Amino acid sequence: MRGLAGIMLTMPLLLAVAACGPVPVDQAERICLRNAELAQRPRGEVIMGVAGGSGSTGAVGRVTLDISSDYLAGRDPSDVFNRCVVNRSGQMPTRVLADQPGWRG
Repeated sequence: MRGLAGIMLTMPLLLAVAACGPVPVDQAERICLRNAELAQRPRGEVIMGVAGGSGSTGAVGRVTLDISSDYLAGRDPSDVFNRCVVNRSGQMPTRVLADQPGWRG
């Protein structure tokens, strides 16, 4: 029983360490596309509506804004993408940013 408890306690740590390892380059490209998009320009959304209940109504809303430090520093999205892919996979991207599926540069 004591051995099982030790394994159960160390399992989250082992999973966290395994998650830090390199990922396949195609997976890194998909992940890093978001970094390049945020380096190009901020992203956000505004949601507004009306909610009611118990005889009263009121306005509701939410604003979200994502701004990256790469955007603030004026970094080139292609450089951000390349650096991210290399950091995550240990390899250069297989395609340049402009050729990535989903890139709307």
